[in-house]
Amino acid sequence: MDDNLKEKQEETPVTRTPPWGKVAVLEEASRYRINRIVLKPGHHISTQMHYHRSEHWIVVSGTAKVICNGKEMLLMQNQSTYVPMNTPHRVENPGVIPLVMIEVQNGEYLGDEDIIRFSEKEEELQELNDRINNK
Repeated sequence: MDDNLKEKQEETPVTRTPPWGKVAVLEEASRYRINRIVLKPGHHISTQMHYHRSEHWIVVSGTAKVICNGKEMLLMQNQSTYVPMNTPHRVENPGVIPLVMIEVQNGEYLGDEDIIRFSEKEEELQELNDRINNK
């Protein structure tokens, strides 16, 4: 195989296209992964948590509505947030343009088996519980 072609293949990011947008793996090693996430307007990722990794999200363009451990915040371009391990979290795109974020995952295990997804019903119950406890 031509060495130039091999280098180009190694540089090409792995991209997934879930219904809500796109995820490109930019770089990864044993304890970290850097993703470029594009979230379509009006879409969201499922509420989830991880036992073995934390995440940093940096907004490149658009607006992110982040719900982390029941607390909601809006992030604009050049703003960021930290999502600790064992913390339910979700990101939404409330805007009219695509939300582009850089995600830095860091931890002992980065595999998909460490994604604990909450159902929509569980999310509704958690929101209700948060409202009751915050009063």
